[in-house]
Amino acid sequence: MDLQEKALRIVEILEEIYPGAQCSLVYTKPHELLIATRLSAQCTDKRVNMVTGALFERFPSVEAFAEATPEDVEPYIRSCGLYHTKARDIVALAKALMENYGGEVPDTLEELTALPGVGRKTANLIMGDVYHQPAVVTDTHCIRICKRLGLTTSDNPYKTEMELRAILPMDRASDFCHRLVNFGRDTCTARKPKCEECRLREYCEFVGYGD
Repeated sequence: MDLQEKALRIVEILEEIYPGAQCSLVYTKPHELLIATRLSAQCTDKRVNMVTGALFERFPSVEAFAEATPEDVEPYIRSCGLYHTKARDIVALAKALMENYGGEVPDTLEELTALPGVGRKTANLIMGDVYHQPAVVTDTHCIRICKRLGLTTSDNPYKTEMELRAILPMDRASDFCHRLVNFGRDTCTARKPKCEECRLREYCEFVGYGD
């Protein structure tokens, strides 16, 4: 079994375990996902979802964020950590969207990563979830699990993304990354993976790590 065949089998098993694949961040508009993802840096999705309801009610549009100051935004996101930097980026991001894209979220990786506070992980998430284009979101779950499975060799997000793009069926890659988040929370946890009950056990190079 070569690496592409192994990757496909892992994709198929995760599809069986998690038939519904979706982002765990709650949003209704593209810019809300962009902002929620910025808030999720060094913060759990659960915590982000606890604050975005009030945040998006207070600032219901890109224009509303663009007209705000970081100090206006900070009280709503304080519990997400790094709130000074995140508030600054959110306002700058909204201003850039208004000035360059008429308030719309762009649909290319190059344009997205040129926005304040937006890296490849966030850009890939937007590309996959909003625009349904091939995307690989290399968050901590993806990096950890794919390396344990022997699909990738690096802890670097960009290198991991490139390695996965070479072996994944790209029309299923975005959902695969969402399923890795669920799998990383349920089974292949960082500190003590549940190897004894893992459906991917036979494909794992670190099997027994959690025994």
